[in-house]
Amino acid sequence: MSTRKGAGVLELAVLGLLHESPMHGYELRKRLNTLLGMFRAFSYGSLYPCLKQLLVQGLITEDRPDEDARTLPSGRSKIVYKLTAEGKEHLQRLLSEAGPAAWEDEGFGVHFAFFAHTHADVRLRILEGRRSRLEERLESVRSALARTRERVDSYTLELQNHGLESVERDVRWLTELIGRERAQADQTAQQPQEL
Repeated sequence: MSTRKGAGVLELAVLGLLHESPMHGYELRKRLNTLLGMFRAFSYGSLYPCLKQLLVQGLITEDRPDEDARTLPSGRSKIVYKLTAEGKEHLQRLLSEAGPAAWEDEGFGVHFAFFAHTHADVRLRILEGRRSRLEERLESVRSALARTRERVDSYTLELQNHGLESVERDVRWLTELIGRERAQADQTAQQPQEL
């Protein structure tokens, strides 16, 4: 596995999308940009090395069409990527990770995009970790704002206030999500077990 910081995030995103359905590289790139565009734009320069690495690891396979099959506008054949059984297991391991990488800026959006495939206890730990991280950031922004309020112009002050409001809004949103996750967990725990 690559040691570059964003490599794990892209790997999770690719495996998660291929879990939903097999697709070719161009379609995969479009889906990545649509699904995760607000968090990060992916390029062919990062996608294809990731696909190659996943192939080497046996987590995905290539399905090359026959000569008569439809081709891309470039004249090249569409190679369809599919998740292997090992890829599905690896995806489940990645989705079960609830440490700092899952709630930091780089990884949170990708993990959140695949919450439907994530266990409830893991979702809750990720949400709580993200909220904790943002509460730390909120205190830092408030303290910086208090120190610099008199020394900055009105536009810089407005920008700082906007940042503060954005983080406060995210903390409220996370608090609501955590409340719903806990209520759902409580409801599930109260249901009678089938024999």
